[in-house]
Amino acid sequence: MAKRGKKYLDAIKEVDRSKAYDIDEAVALVKKIAHAGFDESVDVAVRLGVDTRKNDQQVRGAVVLPNGTGKTQRVLVFARGDRAKEAEAAGADFVGEQEYVDKINEGWFDFDVVVATPDMMAQVGRLGRVLGPRGLMPNPKTGTVTFDVEKAVKEIKAGKVEYRAQKDGNVHVPIGKISFEDSKLVENFRVLVDTLVKAKPSAAKGTYLKNIAISSTMGPGVKVSTAVAR
Repeated sequence: MAKRGKKYLDAIKEVDRSKAYDIDEAVALVKKIAHAGFDESVDVAVRLGVDTRKNDQQVRGAVVLPNGTGKTQRVLVFARGDRAKEAEAAGADFVGEQEYVDKINEGWFDFDVVVATPDMMAQVGRLGRVLGPRGLMPNPKTGTVTFDVEKAVKEIKAGKVEYRAQKDGNVHVPIGKISFEDSKLVENFRVLVDTLVKAKPSAAKGTYLKNIAISSTMGPGVKVSTAVAR
């Protein structure tokens, strides 16, 4: 186990590990105990009661957080013709076709999100072995395979984040920065949790929201009451 620094150990003393905090309390506490010398991200971890080994219990999608994440996403769009022009006008950082396929194959990854029109997926699909492991492969479920590239780019720039339940049922999503006002972090949190609840697979049985915690990049997790979703 990695040795924790004094600031982290001091921070964890402030957290009642036996308590599930109200979201307003949790946000205030996470901000209070943040100790890094930079504007840390605030992240949410949710443990879902799903068995992701089964196709009918997958939880994956995207949601536009009302207050963004505090991070400017670099968007690469694979499109041609008028769709390419629409992507550029919407604020995409990179727009093109085969030239970007070649660049990625050469090791270029100066982007955060990839959007592709359906007619470009034959080319983009060849990048699955390099984009897939990085979570960058466009997917219709997250709205990144679409002919409406203008909407896709604008939503990403406005604060759209993707969520996906991992093998253990955990979902990790950033909801902002420590510098955000408490109310904006709380609002983003509620929108994210509401979205996850609505995405519950009909095949999932038993308790769906098992655990929720929020933390800053360098800080300890603070458990949040699952009653927030009721």
